[in-house]
Amino acid sequence: MSTKPTFGVYTPLVTFFNEDESIDFTSTKAHIKRMIEGGVAGLVLQGSNGEAPHLTHSERIDIIKTAREQASALGATELKLIVGCGAPSVRETLSYITEAKAAGADFALVLPPAYWSAAMSPAVVEGYFSSLAEESELPILIYNFPGVTSGIDISSDSVIRLAKKFPGKIVGVKLTCGNVGKLQRISSALLESEFAAFAGKSDFFLPALVAGSNGVIAALANVAPKTHVRLLQLYQSGDLKAAIELQSKLSNADWALFKVGVAGVKAVVAHFFGYGAGRGRRPLGTTTVSALADDIVSPIQTVVDLEKQL
Repeated sequence: MSTKPTFGVYTPLVTFFNEDESIDFTSTKAHIKRMIEGGVAGLVLQGSNGEAPHLTHSERIDIIKTAREQASALGATELKLIVGCGAPSVRETLSYITEAKAAGADFALVLPPAYWSAAMSPAVVEGYFSSLAEESELPILIYNFPGVTSGIDISSDSVIRLAKKFPGKIVGVKLTCGNVGKLQRISSALLESEFAAFAGKSDFFLPALVAGSNGVIAALANVAPKTHVRLLQLYQSGDLKAAIELQSKLSNADWALFKVGVAGVKAVVAHFFGYGAGRGRRPLGTTTVSALADDIVSPIQTVVDLEKQL
């Protein structure tokens, strides 16, 4: 049996907070329910949208357990949980991975360490992931997001070398860098049955599918999971014209959502779907849809309208 994540749409779940900044588990459960009903293949917990740097070890464990319990209660026993476990050291990362597995995670998603970014040569980064692969209790997905790692951009060469060196242990990559060429090189060099190269945002979902992606891990799926699944279906059925039209709508909405930040994603969910609030942990702020400009809301509204028709 393959150890890579199932093909499909994955939502990098936002973390909802109460006014006192404690975790809002009521909204979290409602959100997970809507994602499952939307047809996603899995959830990514404690990623960038989940405000992983703001969460304690115990909070991370509680969120994973809540997701697994909610999925089981709704009969979604095949739902995959990919959990962000990156930390500045191998030791701390392995600690997160061990805790995530015990709480119900299926895979670990790991950013390269970036505190001493000048020291993070390609060889050092590959050494970091090699050490993890040798000791990790979960299969690993490499997370390439230069915007949150002081510009560290892991090359296709590094990803391919690591995947070939550790088959069944390094089983995927999330490319939030947006580099379709990189995804194409990775997917063409590795067996589809053993390695999952994910588009890291809705903006290039369809081009990534053409390039051989395993689907998408998309912040916008917090708002419109059904719409992302619909694009996947259009592509698989060969209706490229309709898929391109839908991709254009997703790209415009994704760009708008990017501009409002993590709290803005939660504000959009709260406004259009009636749970949660646009609240981040300090120093991130709090926002509402009414505070957003029309050119931000309009493309998101277009996708929400589609979502509610599906």
